[in-house]
Amino acid sequence: MQGPCFIDSSRRGSGAIGLLLPLLGACLAATVIGYKPVIVVHGLFDSSSEFATLLRFINQSHPGTNVSVIDLFDRSASLQPMWKQVEGFKQAIYPIMQNAADGIHFICYSQGGLVCRGILSTLPDHNVHSFISLSSPQAGQYGDTDYLKYIFPEFVKANLYHLCYTSYGQRVSICNYWNDPHHHDMYLNSSDYLAVINSERPNPNTTMWKKNFLRIKKLVLIGGPDDGVITPWQSSQFGFYDANETVVEMRQQDVYLRDVFGLKTLDARGDLVQCVIPGVQHTSWHSNDTVYTTCIDKWLT
Repeated sequence: MQGPCFIDSSRRGSGAIGLLLPLLGACLAATVIGYKPVIVVHGLFDSSSEFATLLRFINQSHPGTNVSVIDLFDRSASLQPMWKQVEGFKQAIYPIMQNAADGIHFICYSQGGLVCRGILSTLPDHNVHSFISLSSPQAGQYGDTDYLKYIFPEFVKANLYHLCYTSYGQRVSICNYWNDPHHHDMYLNSSDYLAVINSERPNPNTTMWKKNFLRIKKLVLIGGPDDGVITPWQSSQFGFYDANETVVEMRQQDVYLRDVFGLKTLDARGDLVQCVIPGVQHTSWHSNDTVYTTCIDKWLT
């Protein structure tokens, strides 16, 4: 039976061979399995329009890839509670997953990396292969940044816990992952999101969420010392401050040592990748060619 790439082998002669070579090349290209779809989830105060350069990078290195930058919770709407964003993004992403028999990839930037963790933890039949966390405060945020001054002009990091660790504060996304190392007990008891998905306090969903999260094939943690927003920058790789504001790296963190949601398991499997790039400011991660070629490109196959 002749398939879509059937070539009549009865044609003979050097001239015919010359004509057949381009056809053969096209045939081989057509039979190559396509790249998995890529879903991009933006961060705080972003919108889908800001990822044009990333799309160009992907289209150049993986032509024909179906890339979806989810256009939800843009700009000020990104301040809405994290669980609300998880549910909204999940509804938009799930149909894409269902139509991708070979699975998909996540590229999740800044706050979006925490949104994606919520999706991966709560969706039992997701088919995400590479979860690429692009400068995301995975272990929380604790810093006097321009973002903080814009959102809460009357607060600095030392006193924001007065607001964030209240029921009112937890209605704002950044408070859902605000992690004050000087008030750890308050964080554990008040955080409606990060402390929950980290299973840092008793959670009846811990076992199931860990199983769901471990469906991923690769976790890629990207960050760098010149980020200027994620504080400490090592939070992008699950490191964080102790009570003295000394950074404790990921493999010494309690959530890793107890393997509460799967970090240690992924590491033992060889499926946890850390990529550190200096000289990149926070808003440039998704448009930096070095970041893409060094940290992202190889995981989109």
